[in-house]
Amino acid sequence: MEERAMAELTVRSLGGQTSVLNDDALADLASGLRGTLITPADADYEASRLIWNAMIDRKPALIVRCTGAADVIHTVKFARRHDLLVSVRGAGHNIAGKSLADEALLIDLSGMTAVRVDPLARIAVVGPGATLGDLDHETQAFGLACPVGINSTTGVAGLTLGGGFGWISRKFGLTIDNLVAADMVSADGELLRCDREHNADLYWAIRGGGGNFGIVTSFEFKLHRVGPEVVAGPAVFPFEQAGDVLRAYRDFCTGAPDELTVWGVIRDAPPLPFLPASVHGTRVLIIVGLYNGDRAEGEKALAELRNLGNEIADGFGPCPFAAFQQAFDPLLTPGARNYWKSHNFTSLSDELIDTLVDYGARLPSAQSEIFVAQLGGAINRIDPAATAYPHRDAEFVMNVHTRWEDPAHDKACIDWARDFYEATRPMATGGVYVNFISEGEDRIDGAYGANYDRLAEVKAAYDPDNFFRENQNIRPN
Repeated sequence: MEERAMAELTVRSLGGQTSVLNDDALADLASGLRGTLITPADADYEASRLIWNAMIDRKPALIVRCTGAADVIHTVKFARRHDLLVSVRGAGHNIAGKSLADEALLIDLSGMTAVRVDPLARIAVVGPGATLGDLDHETQAFGLACPVGINSTTGVAGLTLGGGFGWISRKFGLTIDNLVAADMVSADGELLRCDREHNADLYWAIRGGGGNFGIVTSFEFKLHRVGPEVVAGPAVFPFEQAGDVLRAYRDFCTGAPDELTVWGVIRDAPPLPFLPASVHGTRVLIIVGLYNGDRAEGEKALAELRNLGNEIADGFGPCPFAAFQQAFDPLLTPGARNYWKSHNFTSLSDELIDTLVDYGARLPSAQSEIFVAQLGGAINRIDPAATAYPHRDAEFVMNVHTRWEDPAHDKACIDWARDFYEATRPMATGGVYVNFISEGEDRIDGAYGANYDRLAEVKAAYDPDNFFRENQNIRPN
């Protein structure tokens, strides 16, 4: 890299004090990188620190943009020598903004986006900066896919480490259920192989345990035959029918095959091309389905969704799987303020549905929504102790997704989400999907349940000093 002028920087230490890095220390860090060292004095610093959720406005002391595992190893060892607080960013999509910490050293993996597919072995090797769109682009070229989430700009790394579910998970399991191996840089700066034969306890922990145990520099996923065309689309119902349609949706889900996944969304109608302009911006219930299998069977299954109520219109039909994976992207663009609350449910009771409709009538902003995701199927056929992700009883996940632009609306939107969360708590399992936690560590026990103690033991074995603490943190046992 080019020579550059250095200046002293103050960085937070692990103990909460500060460490001063002089120009010699900074030169030492920069000289061992193939990637880039970015400080607040650099022109690209402000852009480099931005992440998806605009509510998160933290300023790291310096940013190391890594290009490979060697950069990660060098940076971790440097941070350990100088007792520095670090945070780690993949694609920067985490709702809680855990990838950023004020005055810390940010290890930025967003440039490590390579995806390599072996179509014969049906394996994909994926870098920690890759997005779901990067992965789908490469795998769908061969008619293959790995179950991931629903927004193509989401990072593969964060999604995977928390569990990962989406449109084909009922057929093929969670993202972690398809993770066959990973390479990880430990808190000591060593590169470890994690699979069933190597560091098996760590392999267990990273399948749902978040970024607590190290920095994954490479993921290896099992792939499945999917598409390239599936049958999918949304049906839009008047909000006045929401209670009845959600009850019919609940009953429909009971007999749904694994090939079919159906979600419900309460929100103001986006300008979908099949909707009359008069419906745009009005409150609706959207039932979204995807069938991964025989086209005729899929068209028959989705046709049944039209009968859940008196629909306004629908967009059901064949479409490229990769395109449907991007269908929600316009509603989830970066730069808005976002706050989420979430619960798991084993069923949708009448009381819960009434509460959904009640709060759905009072969404606090035009971009806010309530979505109910159908789980079950292959996800729930795995032992809760087989991976760190324990929620193999959940049939539905509710995400209370508040989204707005003006900071003046922070309190109204957050208060609404918290009130809704509390109102639905009595019907929930007590578990929560860790990737949907917006704030704090108050729900870590709920995220890991009976697996928490084992996770704390693995943490103690691989990171006894809690070096990796800027996350939904599991403390060493």
